[in-house]
Amino acid sequence: MRTKTVFSCSSCGYQSPKWLGRCPDCNSWNSFSEEDYTAPSTGAKERVSLYKDGPVLLKDVVARDEDRLKTNIRELDRVLGGGIVKGSVILIGGDPGVGKSTISLQVSNHLTQQGIGVLYISGEESVAQTKLRAKRLGESGTDNLYIVNQTDLSLIIEYIRKLKPQVVIIDSIQVIFDPGISSSPGSVSQVRECAGALQQLAKTTNTSIFIIGHVTKEGTLAGPRVLEHIVDTVLYFEGDRFAIYRILRAVKNRFGSTNEIGVFEMDLKGLIEVKNPSEIFLSERQNNVSGTIVTSILEGTRPLLVEIQSLVSRSSFGYARRRTQGFDFNRLSLLVAVLEKRMGLALEAEDIFVNVAGGIKIEDPAADLAVCAVIASSFKEKVVMPKAIVLGEVGLSGEIRSISQVLMRINEAEKLGFKHCILPKNSCKNLKLNKSEMEIVPVSNLKEALDIILEEKR
Repeated sequence: MRTKTVFSCSSCGYQSPKWLGRCPDCNSWNSFSEEDYTAPSTGAKERVSLYKDGPVLLKDVVARDEDRLKTNIRELDRVLGGGIVKGSVILIGGDPGVGKSTISLQVSNHLTQQGIGVLYISGEESVAQTKLRAKRLGESGTDNLYIVNQTDLSLIIEYIRKLKPQVVIIDSIQVIFDPGISSSPGSVSQVRECAGALQQLAKTTNTSIFIIGHVTKEGTLAGPRVLEHIVDTVLYFEGDRFAIYRILRAVKNRFGSTNEIGVFEMDLKGLIEVKNPSEIFLSERQNNVSGTIVTSILEGTRPLLVEIQSLVSRSSFGYARRRTQGFDFNRLSLLVAVLEKRMGLALEAEDIFVNVAGGIKIEDPAADLAVCAVIASSFKEKVVMPKAIVLGEVGLSGEIRSISQVLMRINEAEKLGFKHCILPKNSCKNLKLNKSEMEIVPVSNLKEALDIILEEKR
């Protein structure tokens, strides 16, 4: 075989015969690294068909629900779409130390307790070290849980064919290597080829495979983005490794929704499910303080109440700073411009900081009005209406636009004792509240909403 040198982007896997400063595919800078590449010999390997039958007419295919393996971790099952689909390949990504190996070991223990065979491939730890970590998590293991320390892909495939487990966990893909490829483990070629071989094995043997991938700050190892087009499901852990809460989000799912999230709390015993995230996120909220407000966002089928905080102070530098945590920066700039133009707030010389408590990242436009209100509250040093949630999308002309799933948001807020709900006027149409004590306050524009929220005309 002929070996040649190529340059691969560590972010997306794009290959070039020469070094490039900027990747033309993903626009990453200084991401190319040199590696040896051996071109596969044509005709040397027989192609294996993933299906026994040939092409069939779509109308003749009998649709049936896929059998799913329940992990008994409800937050994880929710994100997966109801459980693990047999024969699927699931990628768990995230920064080092965020909890990928922890949840994988917990899933292994829960599955084996149901009599499901699991093979745990530990490439970064020895068998004894993994046992110590399992003991710390309180997982003793069962007769159906096998573990091996191996990084050779050919031996791993041999173990899988011999033991025939229903679930395989690869920890992690960055250390697995194919001896037929000359490049080093962790390179883009190794990661891509190993993941492709595991994906083909999963489809032919109907084995569910979890692949763990992590990203380093230096970008020397191939990140999980190289694998996203190969696997069936991509799960990402959000949250700082030193924070208490972790958010598990599906960014790709061929067998379920990508809007669901799972909330976990990191403990000495591992990741613990948070059954009522709204109550947890609001547990440390202070009352009678300006610059804090509560809104309801929708993550899939789950409404979450989150606290938005803001601090507006006079800038001591030549230009005003804008900082956000958990909220889109460009969206914040737009809302600040609306407050200046439509409400006459002099924010051009003010530093504005916005934070979403609990580590949640908001993408729901229903939080726009809450962000505007919390900035105005901090700027004017006025406390918002007590026990109220604020919902609504803000347009460029200052109008409050309607939002979706209003009833679900209101019911979640009422469970936690909120008494008032500021809503867009169009969202109040055909809104039926059965025996609800929640006061609905419809608003049509930003000025009207801020007057009510800051109790200037109430």
